[in-house]
Amino acid sequence: MPRKHVESPRGPAAIGPYSHAVWAGELLYLSGQTPIDPATGKLIEGDVEAQTHRAFDNLQAVLEDSGLSMDDVIKCNVYLTDMANFPQMNKAYGARFTKPYPARTTVAVAGLPLGALVEIELVARRG
Repeated sequence: MPRKHVESPRGPAAIGPYSHAVWAGELLYLSGQTPIDPATGKLIEGDVEAQTHRAFDNLQAVLEDSGLSMDDVIKCNVYLTDMANFPQMNKAYGARFTKPYPARTTVAVAGLPLGALVEIELVARRG
């Protein structure tokens, strides 16, 4: 069965051989997004809070172009280059979701593409 992929014209161009998202039945798996400005293709400047909002903007575009919204998200994985940035990321995260919140994992990583401070991936469910 071929993959049913999603490519959002409003999201930043992929910087590697991957799709913005892939459907698996009623589940949509969204690739990790870093805080790249789709208009410039460059990483935005700013602290981790600003970068978290930009990453969510990119993810939201893919969700919407798939016919879903942030309310359809069931799982979120957040990757930070420094756990000291957790409070700022968490503040931005809290502004993007309403209760009941999706499940979430947050981990520290040694580095992210283009020197980003945060990368976020989502799983959403249709219906």
